[in-house]
Amino acid sequence: MAIEQSLTQRGEQTRIHNIGYRNYDGPRLGRAYARRSLYSQSLRGAYGLGRSVKSKVLPMLLFVVMCVPAAIMVAVAVATKAKDLPLDYTRYAIVMQAVIGLYVASQAPQSVSRDLRFKTVPLYFSRPIETTDYVRAKYAALASAMFVLTAAPLLVLYVGALLAKLDFSDQTKGFAQGLVSVALLSLLFAGIGLVISAVTPRRGFGIAAVIAVLTISYGAVSTLQAIADSQSSTSAVPWLGLFSPVTLIDGVQTAFLGASSSFPAGEGPTSAQGVVYLVVVLGLIAGCYGLLIRRYRKVGL
Repeated sequence: MAIEQSLTQRGEQTRIHNIGYRNYDGPRLGRAYARRSLYSQSLRGAYGLGRSVKSKVLPMLLFVVMCVPAAIMVAVAVATKAKDLPLDYTRYAIVMQAVIGLYVASQAPQSVSRDLRFKTVPLYFSRPIETTDYVRAKYAALASAMFVLTAAPLLVLYVGALLAKLDFSDQTKGFAQGLVSVALLSLLFAGIGLVISAVTPRRGFGIAAVIAVLTISYGAVSTLQAIADSQSSTSAVPWLGLFSPVTLIDGVQTAFLGASSSFPAGEGPTSAQGVVYLVVVLGLIAGCYGLLIRRYRKVGL
């Protein structure tokens, strides 16, 4: 009152505002909604949607680069009235592996490195999202984005094959086998990319590390396979394929999806060796998920 009287004496008008805070009475959507929102936001971000024009350029360019060869193959098949497509569905992703590797190298750090750099991860974990929710959403979003990238050209091939009036049953079977192959590839590459990117908050370091792991491992394995083949040690060729993500997928689809092997002299794994390939692929996917859970349990500390 003394303050009010003093202000009144000086000719100043005093007002007291009642802000009136109230409890929120609306619906509480919970963890599932928050997880879905994080997934959709991360998936959109993988193609630059909802971000600046600059952020859209690279992922959209890589998407176009993935689809253009498929469109050209379809055009050639239609024009020449070919009896089959120039490239099998299961071989397309292996041939375009450099583009796929560049995509995961650019988008995996974008998905997680910025959250680490700007220390926003603890805000996610405050409530209601937990560690498993964050990891699942990010993993599923990047794997889904990669599946879109790798499945879209297969769809172009499939539609083009039907327009060219190629055998429907053969094309449908090949298309289904190709989708299974790229689904495994998407899960494996997304896991590897996220694990590497989650180690450092620096996006540039993450990009370089992902490219190095994918490129060096494939180059080393391919070189060793060529040496083994030239030394007539063909039995060692399939086992060497276990040490690179690209050759792992190649081995699985050769053993179980009827694909032709890209190994030297076509020495793909047998059915028994294919079981080992499949176990290693699934083990790596599960291992990447486990490492991400372990990493993000310590992020807020």
